[in-house]
Amino acid sequence: MKNLLDWLADHWVDALGWGGSALLVYSLLQQRVLRFRTLNLVAGGVLIAFNAILGVWPMVALNAVTSAINLWFILRLRRQRHDAASFEVIEVGLDDQYLRHVLDTHAGDIQQHQPTFAGRALPGQEAFVIAKGDETVGVVVVERDGEVARVRLDYVTPKYRDFTPGEFVWRRSDLLRSRGYRQVVTSPEIVSPYYDRIGFRAEGRSFVLDLDQPEGVAAGS
Repeated sequence: MKNLLDWLADHWVDALGWGGSALLVYSLLQQRVLRFRTLNLVAGGVLIAFNAILGVWPMVALNAVTSAINLWFILRLRRQRHDAASFEVIEVGLDDQYLRHVLDTHAGDIQQHQPTFAGRALPGQEAFVIAKGDETVGVVVVERDGEVARVRLDYVTPKYRDFTPGEFVWRRSDLLRSRGYRQVVTSPEIVSPYYDRIGFRAEGRSFVLDLDQPEGVAAGS
């Protein structure tokens, strides 16, 4: 440990440069768009400091520009996280070929996050695709249990996993109320649930939303 500290004391500028470069490369491996931008921004800041110490001003300018671009995208993405205008909820039939394609394409990832999902939307269930422009970012499947919509699938593609696009199904309470639902209950098997941040209440390992609440679903933080 002492040798490492001595080396860092003598070569801290080199360590700064290598650390920034390593973080830059690591950021490029990220599938999540917001995480990629954030890590890339941090790496750019480190490399700005490194190149400024060495007086390599063209590289300082380059990293300053890329950092500004990353910051702009981060602010834009964070504004869109809970913006209903950025995402569209599309109801699809259970035998819809595109729904089947999405479920098949992401079958392995879906099983990791919601291992009890059957892999198909089954009779008695309803399916919704969440889209951003022409890109599918999530799928929600609910099953009718009287006036309760039981969540069987609430899946987000890896690129948008820092977002919660499923919330736009719950926020549009008219979408579910018009079908006779009065309550939404999530599956206790969903990995890393986000529902407590958008107006659901915890009941054991599940989360519950009453659709008759006058204010609807609150936007998360």
